[in-house]
Amino acid sequence: MTTNGESLVQIRKAAPPPRVPRAGETGHHPYYAVWELTMKCDQPCEHCGSRAGAARDQELSHEEILDVAQGLVDLGCREVALIGGEAYLRKDIYKIVEFLTGKGLRVSMQTGGRALHAERARELKKAGLYGVGVSVDGPPRIHDKLRGNLGSHAAAMKALENARDAGMIVTSNAQINQLNYKHLWELVEGLWKRNVIAWQVAITVPMGRAADRPEWILEPYMMVEVIDTLAAIQMEGLKRYDGKGEPFNIFVGNNIGYYGPHETTLRSRPGGRESFWQGCKAGQYVVGIESDGKVKGCPSLPTAPYTGGNVRDKSLKELWETSPEIGFTRDRTTDELWGFCKTCYYADECKAGCSWTAHCTTGRRGNNPFCYHRVKTLEKRGIREVLKQKTLAPNEPYDFGAFDIIEEPLPGSSSDTSEATGP
Repeated sequence: MTTNGESLVQIRKAAPPPRVPRAGETGHHPYYAVWELTMKCDQPCEHCGSRAGAARDQELSHEEILDVAQGLVDLGCREVALIGGEAYLRKDIYKIVEFLTGKGLRVSMQTGGRALHAERARELKKAGLYGVGVSVDGPPRIHDKLRGNLGSHAAAMKALENARDAGMIVTSNAQINQLNYKHLWELVEGLWKRNVIAWQVAITVPMGRAADRPEWILEPYMMVEVIDTLAAIQMEGLKRYDGKGEPFNIFVGNNIGYYGPHETTLRSRPGGRESFWQGCKAGQYVVGIESDGKVKGCPSLPTAPYTGGNVRDKSLKELWETSPEIGFTRDRTTDELWGFCKTCYYADECKAGCSWTAHCTTGRRGNNPFCYHRVKTLEKRGIREVLKQKTLAPNEPYDFGAFDIIEEPLPGSSSDTSEATGP
């Protein structure tokens, strides 16, 4: 596995990624769509980025959903992940899945699993759903606190079993924050016991209700321990491979990295080519659709600055091909970078990591403190970074506030530097 900057550059020169086509060019498609079918939810999760609960007032009708689904097919989409709220709470969910799969799309669902009972799982499988990813954010006590109700962890574990028994591919996902980052081994052991083969992890971002809980957000310097732990779990998971089935694999989200000693360990797939972070791909190969028809280049992005229009006003094709909010990464340069990221060795390739995380943390993209390479570089200077909230989120779906990034002396260091860096 590659462990240093020089060899990453060698990989890049030997096998450069394909040129990203401009909007409208042949070969540039939203191959993967994440579709919020409803904001209605059966859990009051206290770190929910969309502030889900009740359905939106103007959610797409069944006929509108089928029109958008056809638009995805026409644009070359290959896979759709259905989310909410809870997607299974739509009364027409089985018909939606049937329509999508009937068009040749691979359809999965991401869920908290509160009411993914056995009958519902069987009906979803019958409709064509191929896989379910269940959110598990820690051992029972921590998971239930994050999800806002007792018994949520037990329901999630049962949902994993129900989906597996129905014959679907079963994965899990987690948000990592200050409540659970010391409990990742305990969390993953519970997944291994249920034969989960893939685990998607991301850090909790201060968006939505999570923005109201700044004490839950990881401090930037904690990323080293998080990534070291995930790498150890990945290696242990691979050891458990018995040669008869799929090895356990961690899929790290776009906001976990970057360019540390475990970069390729966590980004490469078992048996595949080495991979490393190559910049935000929002609006290049992925699209996000909200339940009232708004379209973004990535489903995680905050709504206000990144909505490229609504399918009720323009076709999905027109939005995809012409909206600058959706395609902001297609012609992106390093000009927008600031702070540490502007001076970084990896700036040309990384461009400040995950746009969603950077924007929701600092109020604009271009400087991302949640970075392994950055933490270790600052360590050598005897300093570390912490966050201080300066602007509250306005209490809207997919909203955010802003934090200052504060430099402070590393414990045990003789440095006395203290500097706030904000937008």
